[in-house]
Amino acid sequence: MSFKNFQFHPAITAGITACGYTAPTPIQKNAIPPILAGRDILGLAQTGTGKTAAFTLPLLQRLLTGPRRKVRALIVAPTRELAEQIHDNIGRMGKETGLSSIVLYGGVGKGPQMKTLAAGVEIVVACPGRLLDLLQDKALTLKDVEVLVLDEADHMFDKGFLPDIRRIIKLLPAKRQSLVFSATMPKEIRHLAEELLVNPATVQIDHNLPAPTISHVLFQVATAEKTSLLKHLVQDPEITSALVFTRTKHKAKSLAVHLEKAGFRAACLQGNLSQQKRQQALDGFRDGTFRILVATDIAARGIDVLGISHVINYDVPDTAETYTHRTGRTGRATRSGQALTFADREDGKMIALIERNLGRRMEREKAPVCAPGTEEERSEAVREGSPRHLPAARKPRSSSNQKGRSRACAFDFGMRKSGRR
Repeated sequence: MSFKNFQFHPAITAGITACGYTAPTPIQKNAIPPILAGRDILGLAQTGTGKTAAFTLPLLQRLLTGPRRKVRALIVAPTRELAEQIHDNIGRMGKETGLSSIVLYGGVGKGPQMKTLAAGVEIVVACPGRLLDLLQDKALTLKDVEVLVLDEADHMFDKGFLPDIRRIIKLLPAKRQSLVFSATMPKEIRHLAEELLVNPATVQIDHNLPAPTISHVLFQVATAEKTSLLKHLVQDPEITSALVFTRTKHKAKSLAVHLEKAGFRAACLQGNLSQQKRQQALDGFRDGTFRILVATDIAARGIDVLGISHVINYDVPDTAETYTHRTGRTGRATRSGQALTFADREDGKMIALIERNLGRRMEREKAPVCAPGTEEERSEAVREGSPRHLPAARKPRSSSNQKGRSRACAFDFGMRKSGRR
């Protein structure tokens, strides 16, 4: 199938060509026709499947006719990074349309945003908090909105934005088109969708499954030895761009510092950073200044970097769906990618759930022989709340002691299928 089948306006077709799109992804193929027909949509698909273009292209088509310099479309996103990504995509895809958009989020001054709004725009991409602030300041009105898009709706719930979303919805015209896109569907989001959508078309593209272009590898390693293992692995030149996930903001920051001290081009992305530093980290990761970006799940929402070769789960995620979301940062747009997961003994139950979701067993790799972590790294592990199974510092085993066993920093859980323990 080709994008020509949708019969987009030539100005939009020019944007599609400029973006290098050739054939629509499954979410685009199934969502664009009902959106063009004016139907409400509930779209479920994992990260990296092309959801942004799935709603942006028909949105631009609709806005080509009708009044200008009025806010006719509102796109709400949970993070500044995702809002920026959507805004950038609108700019690329809609370059020839003459339509204008603005991105609104906190952490920066309201003055420039208010000035742009006063000049008139057709599309607003916003995070809930700053949008409500500007509405209270009467810097914009939503009375002319024809289309509402909620992107990453599940993350709206994660960040506690649902009350804000309901406040925003009350300010919108009752007659409108509403589109809800989400990677997962917790019951709270399903209830919101039921309230918000009228006779929606549901488009579900294996939203619980990682992309088939991703390979999955499990390293069984003690918590205190994860940093040493990571430093060893990222020396591989095949890891050209790695996104490393940690469970906490503190760990993201400290791990990035450890990598920098070891000579790696690394940065961190976590919620305590200023907007300027967040943008510097993202821009540096995109342009190759930083080869490694260490991030938390919340901070990583909205990262759209096609060249990520590896996703590394330094900490095992809390749910199988989060695993899908993390690993979806690689293997995008038919490219191949690899997901590496570090697991200790206490992660066995979650690994089993992830593998059940994958429908297959992850490839087991023995962690290479590595020295115990430094005292500083071991202290970090204790502070992260995993002191119960930290091994005492030990001398490296001799080669004879290693024969027939897992290597020095590996566990053997999950290997019984081969008859070994």
